[in-house]
Amino acid sequence: MEVIHLVLGKVNPQRMNGVNKVVYELATRQHAAGTRVEVWGITANPVHDYPERSFTTRLFKASRNPFGISAELKQALQGLTNATVVHMHGGFIPVFFRASEVLNQAGVPFVFTPHGSYNVVALQKGNWKKKLYLPLFEKPLLRNATLVHSLGRSEVDGLHRLIADKPARLIPYGFDAEELKEAYYLHQHQRGANKPMVIAFCGRIDIHTKGLDVLVEAFAGLLAQGADAVLWLIGDSKQRPELENSVEALGIERNVVFHGARYGQEKLELLAAADLFAHPSRNEGLPTSVLEAAAIGLPSVVTVATNVGDAIDEYKAGWTIQETDADELLAALGSAYAQWQGGQLDKLGEHARRMVAERYNWHHVLQQFEKMYQSCLH
Repeated sequence: MEVIHLVLGKVNPQRMNGVNKVVYELATRQHAAGTRVEVWGITANPVHDYPERSFTTRLFKASRNPFGISAELKQALQGLTNATVVHMHGGFIPVFFRASEVLNQAGVPFVFTPHGSYNVVALQKGNWKKKLYLPLFEKPLLRNATLVHSLGRSEVDGLHRLIADKPARLIPYGFDAEELKEAYYLHQHQRGANKPMVIAFCGRIDIHTKGLDVLVEAFAGLLAQGADAVLWLIGDSKQRPELENSVEALGIERNVVFHGARYGQEKLELLAAADLFAHPSRNEGLPTSVLEAAAIGLPSVVTVATNVGDAIDEYKAGWTIQETDADELLAALGSAYAQWQGGQLDKLGEHARRMVAERYNWHHVLQQFEKMYQSCLH
């Protein structure tokens, strides 16, 4: 059996794109476990300008027409055998609809992961366009798919609102807490030394999707209650000036630090110096930043839409709020601040690290993926 991950981009883990990060890690782990795996990327710049990796990467030139598929990619897909499983990543991508037709005609099975595209909020975003796109392209893609892989319950529910009887597998991505043990030890050394309390967010500055509008509003409410706290925003995008304006309008700019995009050791050192991680997304697949923070020993405040809430609740590793709502988030931040004042927040951080080590164990996760791919072949 061979597995080919089909993505937009080059699966560069040093980019803020969460899909790139999780597919890179999955392919790396599968290769190390002995699976024949490749990544095929569709990109406007098909140059191999990324860090060294263990798995084979093939790049195909993207068409200016979003529905266009290059002759090279079409030929490559048609040349696959039914002993290959293609794993597509990302919803509402027109070229994937074309690729699904090619694979279906060639009799090649494929798995499709929407990466958060099917929860209620995601489906409402760009509503009229999606209403046109869904019956013409997205639903046919789903029908062509052998099965749909979901990262969390919100994705399964969203899928079955679109196609009630479509087979789905709910498998999270894995995460290796041991790889961040140096950052964990650094956090252990620094915890208790922070004054004021540091609340961190890390990811792309996508104000609506990541709930950053609500995060700064709730944080302003926390300060109004007399909390001695700072908010670190680690990430960047063209929306950063808009968020900076919101922070100034709330009058909290002295307590908010925009660190910009940070990667590798620099990013981990910032997270290790924080006390609490906040990720109030309106829609997600599975945010690796929450798992990174947990592996370092940070408890988190998340929304149900992150698909990490069940694990957070099970392991008592933080707080899960139902919606991206300022009042709900303020209540959670207030509870976390009270525990920080009482020296109790560290215990939740230990729970978070155990959550990653057990719930997102790569050995167990890879076994589930292997069974899923094998079921596609049979």
